[in-house]
Amino acid sequence: MSELHLECRTGADLIADLPALARLRIRVFRDYPYLYEGDTAYEERYLQTYADAPDGVMVLVRDGDRVVGASSALPLAAETPNVIEPFMAQGYAPDRIFYFGESVLLPEYRGLGLGRRFFEEREAHARALARFDLACFCAVERPDDHPRRPRHYRPLDGLWAKQGFVKQPQLRTTFSWRDLDEAEETPKPMVFWLKHLD
Repeated sequence: MSELHLECRTGADLIADLPALARLRIRVFRDYPYLYEGDTAYEERYLQTYADAPDGVMVLVRDGDRVVGASSALPLAAETPNVIEPFMAQGYAPDRIFYFGESVLLPEYRGLGLGRRFFEEREAHARALARFDLACFCAVERPDDHPRRPRHYRPLDGLWAKQGFVKQPQLRTTFSWRDLDEAEETPKPMVFWLKHLD
């Protein structure tokens, strides 16, 4: 492991890294709890959203020239209807919320404080824009008895709570993807977490 460095990329500066980011996401999201059977072309199209979104950001971790971790964020109003609508139904103003997408980090780089840094950098970006009151993200909910749940699996709820986020059981949506043992995409339940940015 050479010296790690962290950088924030926006807009067209993200384009060159999209193929590497797509491969990284597929590798990391194969693990529980996502169990994602990924597709590189889909991932690159999805990641383009962050390059195209005004005020979107991607926090990258590099080990030398290699991208080993990434964390995404953009204004909630730039997200898809299934992400925005739960907030509107609960009376929130989507244009006042900054949405944290996914964080992915190769296993050998975990435990170094990079997960915390991902949150800090995205929050700093949102605060610098000076028009957001809340940050949010959503996480998949799997049953405790899921057959692919590793014996020593520890959810990230503790990390998220330490960063000031609070789980919001009333804010839910679904995302669809194909699990490793599925023939086609199925909807997965997702729950949101919120943090005040004041």
